[in-house]
Amino acid sequence: MSAHKMAMPTCRVAPLLTNMEEEVGSPEDKQFKYFSDPVLIPKDSNILSVEVIDRIETAVAGGKVVEVVSIVKEIVQKVSRTTIKIAVTGDSGNGMSSFINALRLIGHEEEDSAPTGVVRTTQEPACYSSSNFPYVELWDLPGLGATAQSVESYLDEMQISTYDLIIIIASEQFSSNHVKLAQAMQSMRKRFYVVWTKLDRDLSTSALAEPQLLQSIQKNIRENLQNGQVREPPIFLVSVMEPEFHDFPKLRETLQKDLTVIKYDSLLGTLYQTCEDTINKKVESIKKSIDADNLQKEFGISNPDNPMESQRVFQEILGVDDESLRQVALKMEKPDTYFSMDSKGLQRYQQDSGPLVLWYDSSTRFFSTSLDYIVCCFFSSNRRYRQQKSILHETAGKAKYILRKILKESISHP
Repeated sequence: MSAHKMAMPTCRVAPLLTNMEEEVGSPEDKQFKYFSDPVLIPKDSNILSVEVIDRIETAVAGGKVVEVVSIVKEIVQKVSRTTIKIAVTGDSGNGMSSFINALRLIGHEEEDSAPTGVVRTTQEPACYSSSNFPYVELWDLPGLGATAQSVESYLDEMQISTYDLIIIIASEQFSSNHVKLAQAMQSMRKRFYVVWTKLDRDLSTSALAEPQLLQSIQKNIRENLQNGQVREPPIFLVSVMEPEFHDFPKLRETLQKDLTVIKYDSLLGTLYQTCEDTINKKVESIKKSIDADNLQKEFGISNPDNPMESQRVFQEILGVDDESLRQVALKMEKPDTYFSMDSKGLQRYQQDSGPLVLWYDSSTRFFSTSLDYIVCCFFSSNRRYRQQKSILHETAGKAKYILRKILKESISHP
């Protein structure tokens, strides 16, 4: 589309990496050490409405795992069309507009290019797009000092919190303003890059050989960030006059990977936390029934002393019985055994719940029907409650395992 100045963007989600038991993403994703704790998606965001969250909670609480799959598919389709907002900022005169043109692989003279010049050209935020980055808005912000008197007022005026990723542009020197911007991004838990532009000019004027010059620039940026107690972000040294050379290809590759992470990882973390919280609430409710000795009345467990029956019923309640998992596999076009525990998960699950089942099997072989009263005497109420709760917790663990696998399959690779 043609370049156009726009009003400040409305507040949207600022997704970050997830905080789950299992890290999601390729090994390359894990190189991003500069991100702090993740920010989960608000329940009233444009991605996850309160209504959608309620639907998921109701489905999980009702053990309707197949319905969870359907809801997640709807969400992923919506997220795939969600626009990501990238802000390009820095000190005035650092070449933010030129960088945007170079990133888009267009010349300064083209009709939809960002205006550039030796004097300040960007007076208010302007939005651009690129066919190389679909569903991405590149926001060219006025340079720091153009309108605001301090970094704090600049961040507020530019509404930095509304962007998903920040690119801090620097040239000639990495100033205290750049460090303050980086500190602010870290405190706000935002993804950000540092991009050193005008490398062609540095190479033409420096007495150092290119490798030494690049090393010197990188070292200077790192030291300034370290002195400001900022964890090192991705740093790219580029020339806006040569958008196919130096770190520009690496920058585009990193950005493409990050776009996927930004869109889907926070969604994965938020949905998993929702499912986990719902299961925990369900478990607490069932535990109250156990304490009240109401399993037979509330859940139809004919023999509460039978751990195998309790396990079967609990699996049905939480939607991880064999038939439910078969329906989930069918819904996701997977083999019937796809959602069975893997070797690690199965071993952990069997280690905890297996002895209870084996004990029951041996006890039923030992005691005849006429001696049922002996079994009843053997099982004190307290022991029975502990056993039932142990089975319940292990079944809940299986439910969380299965839901995590469903979410990762649906979201991590949409």
